[in-house]
Amino acid sequence: MLLPLQAFSQEEAFYIEFNDEDIFNAFSKIEDKYDVLFSYKDEDITEKLITLKREKRTLLEVLDEITKFTSLDYKVLNNRYIILNKSSGNTDSFNALDKVIVRSYLTRGIEKNSDGSFNIQPLRLGVLPGITEPDVLESIQLLPGVLSPNETATSFFVRGGASDQNRLIWDGINIYHKGHLFGMISPLNPNVTSQIKFINKGAHARYGERLSSVIDIASRTDIPKQTKVELGFNGISGDALLDIPIIKEKLNLQASFRRSYIDVFETFTFNQMANKVFESTKINDSENGNNDFSFLDYNLKLNYKPNKNHSLYASVISIENQLDYSVSDSEKNASYNDRLITSNIGYGLGWNMNWSDKISQNTTAFFSDYKLNYNFITSENNEQISDFEKRNIIFDSGISSEVNINISERSDFSVGYQYTLKDVAYAFLNTTNLVFVLDTEDNIIQTHSLFGNYNYKNPKLFDVSIGLRGSYYEELNALRIEPRLQFFKSIAKNIKFQSTAEIKNQIISEIDETIISDLSLENRVWRLANGNSFPIINSQQVSAGFIYSKRGLSIDVDAYYKKLKNITALSLGFLNPESNNYNIGKQRIFGVDAFVKKRFNSFNSWLSYSFNRSKSNFNNLNDDRDFKSKSNVTHALSSAISYKLNKFQLALGWKWQTGKPYTVSEQNNDELVFNDGINTGELPNYHRLDFSSTYNFKFSKQNRLKGKVGLSIRNIYNRKNLISREYRGNNSLDDPIELIEKYSLGITPNLMFRVYW
Repeated sequence: MLLPLQAFSQEEAFYIEFNDEDIFNAFSKIEDKYDVLFSYKDEDITEKLITLKREKRTLLEVLDEITKFTSLDYKVLNNRYIILNKSSGNTDSFNALDKVIVRSYLTRGIEKNSDGSFNIQPLRLGVLPGITEPDVLESIQLLPGVLSPNETATSFFVRGGASDQNRLIWDGINIYHKGHLFGMISPLNPNVTSQIKFINKGAHARYGERLSSVIDIASRTDIPKQTKVELGFNGISGDALLDIPIIKEKLNLQASFRRSYIDVFETFTFNQMANKVFESTKINDSENGNNDFSFLDYNLKLNYKPNKNHSLYASVISIENQLDYSVSDSEKNASYNDRLITSNIGYGLGWNMNWSDKISQNTTAFFSDYKLNYNFITSENNEQISDFEKRNIIFDSGISSEVNINISERSDFSVGYQYTLKDVAYAFLNTTNLVFVLDTEDNIIQTHSLFGNYNYKNPKLFDVSIGLRGSYYEELNALRIEPRLQFFKSIAKNIKFQSTAEIKNQIISEIDETIISDLSLENRVWRLANGNSFPIINSQQVSAGFIYSKRGLSIDVDAYYKKLKNITALSLGFLNPESNNYNIGKQRIFGVDAFVKKRFNSFNSWLSYSFNRSKSNFNNLNDDRDFKSKSNVTHALSSAISYKLNKFQLALGWKWQTGKPYTVSEQNNDELVFNDGINTGELPNYHRLDFSSTYNFKFSKQNRLKGKVGLSIRNIYNRKNLISREYRGNNSLDDPIELIEKYSLGITPNLMFRVYW
């Protein structure tokens, strides 16, 4: 053990007891009682239980008891941060763990680190309002500064940034899929993920490519001692998970499969989601149409650990959605068919090497293949007469290697190289007797990146992280330098100061299509920067704030300022009569995030508030005047209370926010006209109340079979929120401009049942 005994010589003793209690819950009680914080790796203490008779104990005595149950060494930093590690005889290995400064940020399983990032452990995630399964993307949306005004799982804004500025990584693989059921359901199976890091500021220099946030997800890496099986279903889909040890403590295979069953049986949950998704489309307007929709995803992963110094993995992920909608017009003897397929398949390889006690290396390679194919086919007299086709294809591959050097107990350094190749194409075609190319583009960009990051941690002074990333974009002949800075200082025992500064660049983003598709669902496509009409987007961001944490009470306040340049907006004809083209502009964002949480006994409560003011300016748009950005939601408030009693949990949460901006139109001679400028109006305020409850149980004491049931209800009082007011049309002289209004999800219950052994 590496704890100086004098550090706790004056510690007060408290009554404390545990009766065959989960070690995670025990840590939470110890933290509240003794005002300390633990850091550890989940796999080191998973499924461990602890029992202590009720008596007065000092913190040192409690820690001694913990080592007996966990077989872990511990080390205390600054008399408050307790780091647990497997016994290795190397004291410097303790620095490999992130310093946790807020445990159970929203609920158990969400932690905030001293570098401002969040750790999310789905396997021990507590219940959250409106969510019955440990969904990563849905959970992130409850954090301060993260909003999804369109109520989708993936299209959320982080601190005023657009949704395509969020980078989603699965086992080192870039994911581009927008989510099942047109974004309503996360594309990632929540029961497979093991570790998630969410970064909304001050990203490590190893992370590039996107401006707003990083969601870095790793599927399970531990090798079980025996086979694990899980089966479950909810109101939309069913899934299965298998984890098989092949070579004891060295090799295992994980496999998971999830598929919707709504093409066989439609539930009330699906119908509520479908009503929202297909609102204002012909699927919702037609009475005699046939809509065949389904989705599936699967994961495969091999973990191989030949010895304690080397570990390897091979991972595969596949996500697919299919829609086939057909309708007939008997008067015209015609039929119309919409076919839409979106898929994302990825492959990842990883190798982690410990060359010595102080030097390690991590090398990864990946390939991601994203495809969107949409066809609108018109037939007359059983013969095809036209086919409008939209395609969007991404081939994204890369390799990276990073060396980490543990210089001393207080400092470490990492340096690495990354190579990526992105091949992105889109096309809009119309086939009658001949094929007409309406719009097409195919670009390739190779990127070479070098990065370095230095960390210095001194509990008596401060923690600082300095990073530098340089990227050369070969086809654009462009070099971009990205400095990064994180600073963390303990002002007092319970008060910390945090600040970050960073520069980022982005070469891939989404655009709104100019040609209106008949289905009007997937109306955004990915494209690469070309250095001219579509330049590299640049972001500069600074943030600063304070964190107070003491015995179950946490207060986190953070202010930020962003400057973006070279952002691109599509100028529609009814806003700029001269032409439909792209305009280059800039954006300024200022915001404040505040979070308060209090944990007492078996209750957990929190209140979150975000202020955001985002302004955009584009040449030739809005008379060159500033206007509100589409991501501007000025005020957002959420609160929740949860309760846990043994294996039973419930949570109730309320969300309120001001409406998104929209462009005001007026009726003039049966036509819509726009005289007030862009985004001068604001939608009505949005609010809803959500509920969730789960119960874990064992079928019997004699076997390993366990179960879990859950119920969630979104929008309990069935509030009809207007979430979007948009316009479409104006693609030809005879094509009128049409106002499209979309509303939120109505009251939507969802049941979940799961068994595992």
